[in-house]
Amino acid sequence: MPTIRRLPETLVNRIAAGEVVERPASALKELVENAIDADATSIHVRLTAGGLDGIEVIDDGCGMAPGEIALALERHATSKLPDEYIERVATLGFRGEALPSIASVARMTIESRQQGSGEGWRRVIDHGELVGDGPAAVPPGTRIVVDDLFGKVPARRKFLRSARSEYAACLDVVRRLAMARPDVGFTLEHDGRRVLAVQSGEALAARVARIVARELADDGVVIDLQRGPVRLTGVAGLPTFNRGVADHQFLFVNGRPVKDRLLIGAVRGAYADMLARDRHAVLALFLEVPAEDVDVNVHPAKTEVRFRDPAFVRGFLVSGLRHALEGAGQRSAQAPAASAMGMWQAEPITGEPAPALASLFAREYGAAGVREASRAWRGYEAAIMDPPSGRAEMAEAGVQPAASHPLGVARGQVASTYIVAEAEDGLVIVDQHAAHERLVLERLKAAGAQDAVMAAQALLIPEVVELDEPDCDRLENAAPDLARFGMTLERFGPTAILVRAVPGALGHGNVQALVRDVADDLAQNGAALLLEERLDHVLATMACHGSVRAGRVLSVTEMNALLREMEVTPRSGQCNHGRPTWVKLAHGDIEKLFGRR
Repeated sequence: MPTIRRLPETLVNRIAAGEVVERPASALKELVENAIDADATSIHVRLTAGGLDGIEVIDDGCGMAPGEIALALERHATSKLPDEYIERVATLGFRGEALPSIASVARMTIESRQQGSGEGWRRVIDHGELVGDGPAAVPPGTRIVVDDLFGKVPARRKFLRSARSEYAACLDVVRRLAMARPDVGFTLEHDGRRVLAVQSGEALAARVARIVARELADDGVVIDLQRGPVRLTGVAGLPTFNRGVADHQFLFVNGRPVKDRLLIGAVRGAYADMLARDRHAVLALFLEVPAEDVDVNVHPAKTEVRFRDPAFVRGFLVSGLRHALEGAGQRSAQAPAASAMGMWQAEPITGEPAPALASLFAREYGAAGVREASRAWRGYEAAIMDPPSGRAEMAEAGVQPAASHPLGVARGQVASTYIVAEAEDGLVIVDQHAAHERLVLERLKAAGAQDAVMAAQALLIPEVVELDEPDCDRLENAAPDLARFGMTLERFGPTAILVRAVPGALGHGNVQALVRDVADDLAQNGAALLLEERLDHVLATMACHGSVRAGRVLSVTEMNALLREMEVTPRSGQCNHGRPTWVKLAHGDIEKLFGRR
């Protein structure tokens, strides 16, 4: 029979470390949160090899006395719960497990000196064992060094990722905490190089724009709404300023960075009718609610929360976001202004322009100019608009009958977006952007399958695209694969990529947007997908940017060429995002619409 026994303290700490310390970024998060809770105004972080070899956090907070240092290294010892009411937690940390858990799987050195004290103290723990304890000459505040993480736990060490991946995770942690506290200055160094530096006392909008994207300063709206004790602040990007993945959405509850499904769903709902399904908003939102109305004790890493009234929180977030975006005039559907409606009022058809337009011409050219402009327009109209031609006339002009093609023959374009074609058995309506997006993707995939290099179009002036360092690392690693498809990239410093060539079919697109979306795709899918699958995701993004956009006027020849290529291209019935590329109204369906049957 198995016997029940008490586990050794070192083993208990290692088990606890498995819940709290998953990787270097987890340990860094706990240390920086401790520094913030110590009322620090400046926090300096140093990383070695992405935190695998070393993590150092220095703050100018309240510091600790020698006895407090020893007590802080015991489990469930904390200064952040002055009473037993855990539902009123107002600090980032409160469990009292972080320091002992980290010290059980690494070598930890703690140096601290209380404000106003004349002497500091040092305590060293090596994988759970005390190896050093004594006075130290340190400035007021606390310095914690973590070396050799999981050095004596090889089973955990081998599951860690590369130094670059771990560094990217650490950078994300520091960025989120720096956004949460604009009143605190942050500095981050990696392998001796400074990669982040923000000063204390910045405005929230300025701090967010500095960390997330500088474009937010011009392409974002500041949010500051309050309903009772609940307040929502932050910066939300305009719908036109979006990204390919949702990794640029930063959500905070009472200053705590979270990844909560309720809040993520609320953001998606707020932008539902403003963004395509494959696009994601860029924003940083800070929700402040009474401590007793939110439970932060539902996840060991404190990344999830639970609200007492989730319906109210979701509704407040959605309405607050929509109100802010509407105030910026960026609604996707809005009632036309009265002045705009005046331009569409029915007017009698005369030889002169409509009164609203006539007044504009009169101010610019005078009465004689108005009459001259009217005559010129009538002459131009007659010159470019041929009278309607019948089937016989079209056949004589070389237009093929609809029966010879499954998707029919183009007869026109509606709203510069949809191609209308006549087929033998009905009417075909084609979404030109969705259809061409699929065609471009299939061309790119075919070129890759044949292991051929797609014709590249060299840029006359190489373009520099500024990105986060982890994005640059991923693009640099994927450069040989992207070169097969005509995209030539080079590293241009720590946070920039130099684009020398793009695929020939995409040469007229937005190079900056293309490279950013390729980087986003690699960030979301690159680490977990095989090479072929990864390239498929990248190619889908490239195809979206290189396809014919809605709103572009096409000639009849271009429309028919698109239809003919759709007929011989596999999977052309749907675009890369699952939307249909064409629909057909059969003759019977049309007759029903007009009551003929």
